[in-house]
Amino acid sequence: MINLSIGFIGQGWIGKNYANDFEARGYRVVRYGLEPEFLDNKEKISSCDIVFIAVPTPTTVEGFDDSIVREAVGLVGKGKVAVIKSTILPGTTQSIQKQYPDVFVLHSPEFLTESTASFDASNPQRNIIGIPLESEIYKEKAEQVMLVLPNAPYKKICGSIDAEIIKYGRNISGFFRVVFANILYDLTKNVGGDWNNIKEAMSADPDTGPTYLNPVHKSGRGAGGHCFIKDFAAFTEIYKNKVVDDKLGIDVLKSLENKNIELLKTTQKDLDLLSGVYGDL
Repeated sequence: MINLSIGFIGQGWIGKNYANDFEARGYRVVRYGLEPEFLDNKEKISSCDIVFIAVPTPTTVEGFDDSIVREAVGLVGKGKVAVIKSTILPGTTQSIQKQYPDVFVLHSPEFLTESTASFDASNPQRNIIGIPLESEIYKEKAEQVMLVLPNAPYKKICGSIDAEIIKYGRNISGFFRVVFANILYDLTKNVGGDWNNIKEAMSADPDTGPTYLNPVHKSGRGAGGHCFIKDFAAFTEIYKNKVVDDKLGIDVLKSLENKNIELLKTTQKDLDLLSGVYGDL
């Protein structure tokens, strides 16, 4: 497997750290991105056996946008494997596979945290690979990708829709917990409690843990960052479109969204990311 040529489209903090890991493990790596040092590698991507795609999938006032991913898959060579790492809505892998029938299109969600991305890329807890078609050839391609990834204690090959939802499940769960922690934090302050004691005790609970229990985080409060804001907006929109008979569920999502917008705005946190998703608020 070490003789395979591995391509990476996108050299942001996700694609860069994955490419660094593969290089460190001895693979022949081709990087393509918009940075000047990688622009000339565009044509080389088609010769790569496996190409990992980690490019933006923004949610804007017009909705979810997967156009950059679709364009990237078009660079992958005939008969080669495209592995989408970007967060994409359920059904997108199947749609892209139909668009590019000569390429094997898979989805393998990433679970990197921006501040620890290098470590996370090399030490995954989960490797999940979604296939758009239930067939032996797609299972074989998924097994091949699994073998080149850094080893993880949990491995699963499943349908691509399941893989896409697993990623949203992780991000939206985190979004819920951040907003809940902020609500609990305000209650604690208003009744005279000590948040440090609350956080410490809840972090010791195996059912919760310390992640997302920082109401005041980085530059302010609320679920911010490059994933949470856009992914929650996209998730809320698809839930509204697909589960039309659950008004209460939609109301819960919209209320959480509105509460988070208030937290971000009042502490001036990630306002550029907020306006990119919702426009001027």
